[in-house]
Amino acid sequence: MTNRDTYTNSNIETSGGNEGTLVAYGRGRATRLATDVAGLSGEGSRVILIADPEIAQADLLQGVSINLAASGCEVWLNTSIAGEPKAKDVDTAIEQARDHRADIVVAVGGGSVIDVAKLVGALAVDGQGVGAYGLGAKAFPDRRLPVIAVPTTAGTGAEVTRTSIFAAPDGTKLWAWGEGLHPEVAVLDPELTVTLPRGLTVATGVDALVHAVEATTNRTFLPGIDLPAMQAIGLVRRYLPRAVAQPDDLEARGAMLRAACLAGRAIDRAGTGVAHALGHALGSLAGVPHGRAVALGLDAALSWNAEAAPDRHAAVADAFGLQVDPTASDEALADELAAVFNRFLRELELPVSLAGDGLAEKDAERVAEATLRPENAPMLQANCRHVGEAEALSLSRALLTAD
Repeated sequence: MTNRDTYTNSNIETSGGNEGTLVAYGRGRATRLATDVAGLSGEGSRVILIADPEIAQADLLQGVSINLAASGCEVWLNTSIAGEPKAKDVDTAIEQARDHRADIVVAVGGGSVIDVAKLVGALAVDGQGVGAYGLGAKAFPDRRLPVIAVPTTAGTGAEVTRTSIFAAPDGTKLWAWGEGLHPEVAVLDPELTVTLPRGLTVATGVDALVHAVEATTNRTFLPGIDLPAMQAIGLVRRYLPRAVAQPDDLEARGAMLRAACLAGRAIDRAGTGVAHALGHALGSLAGVPHGRAVALGLDAALSWNAEAAPDRHAAVADAFGLQVDPTASDEALADELAAVFNRFLRELELPVSLAGDGLAEKDAERVAEATLRPENAPMLQANCRHVGEAEALSLSRALLTAD
């Protein structure tokens, strides 16, 4: 991959006149955000820059800030989003944008930071508090601020999706969805990801993999989703181990950013499945980080799901690079996929046991109940196999007894 910028429209198809997110890729590309800002909101714009606090402390924002200030922009920095955001964090960021009469929102950070920026863009002009929009209860206002998303992790794909995740006051994970959450521009700069710690590299990378697998095996699967999903699966299989072993490998880091973006495209159209419902349960009950949680959810559900959609899972196995007898049936290939996925997680040293998170088989009913909560309904409905009380309990037991 060269240093030259590349651009692509992130959506497979346009919807409702919204042309989706323009994606720019390039090494060092984040230091030229002023051009994007000027194109969206004019010269001398008032910018709310929402950034991961660890990124700010590591001085990775310096080039971004210098570029924006040199172009005449007024910049207000928000580094308060640490971990998965709460509703109050989002509302505070919205008020900051209103107080400074912001013209545009720029996010530099992981999925949580980008999710908050998307909500600020959607609600700062005419919106109410974010709680009013949880679970799609209310449509987003027509007027909004433009958003530029610059991911510093390679996993969530939030830079190209119409979804944001935040926590209710009781810790329950909520989602908001709508056309108003699409960022106008996403900038993928691999130089921003080379300092990502090993554990986060693994967790975010497997998150992208789970997105791609669920998008292409869900009952909501559409033919146009195959290309980005399968590309993402192949990229993760090839480049995630390299990014883990060689953190400064810009080719591997760039490939993982592209994989996350492609997988984000896929779930934006097809959604996620039971692995995410299980993962959200683990996050709500025990604070298990999202990427690891959904990977463990898929590990528990993959073989079971494959029984209902062996052809789709066989296609995933092929994209993942399984070498098997060419005369093998779809069922055999799909069954082998589950074992290979589990081995992949272990090779990456992702903790598979939840004992260290304070969960055991005795907690299966609690996990199953949390999995079936209303906020997870879209994921359960999209899953390729029906998930009721008995199925949720069985999957929860499998999840909690893995070692």
